[in-house]
Amino acid sequence: MAITQAMCTSFKRALLDGEMDFSSDTAQTFKIALYTSSATLDATTTVYSATNEVSGTGYSAGGNTLTISTNPTTSGTTAYLSFSNTTWSSATITARGALIYKSGGTNPAVAVLDFGGDKTSTAGDFTIQFPTADSSTAIIRVA
Repeated sequence: MAITQAMCTSFKRALLDGEMDFSSDTAQTFKIALYTSSATLDATTTVYSATNEVSGTGYSAGGNTLTISTNPTTSGTTAYLSFSNTTWSSATITARGALIYKSGGTNPAVAVLDFGGDKTSTAGDFTIQFPTADSSTAIIRVA
C-alpha cells in the first residue's frame, strides 16, 4: 500500500470536459478526507472511497468541507487555486495522506496529498495547512 502525491488523472479529464468549476458554480462542494498508511492513493485514484479512511474521535467519514481561499487565477502560463486550512478539533487520529474530491454524484477525485509519514493528534487539533497560493506552490496548479 502506498500514498503518492498527485493531481488525479481523472480530474485533468474532468477539467477538459467542463465537469469541475471552482469559480462560478457555488453548488459544487469540495472536501478532504484523511487516510491511513494502508490506503493506496495516487494519480490513478478516480473517486472518494471510505476504504482505509481514518477513523477516530473528532473525525467523520468523508472528511471536512473545503473553502476556496484563492479563486482560480493565473500567473505567467500557470493557472492555480488554493483552499483555506482545515482543522479537525479535539481529534484523536493518525493519517498518512489525504484526498481532495468533489462532493456529490460519484465523488470524483481531485488530488492526493502525501504527508511523508504518519501524522497524529491526540485529543487535539489535526490541521491541514495548504501551501502559499502562487503559480509554483499552490495545491492545485495547471501549467
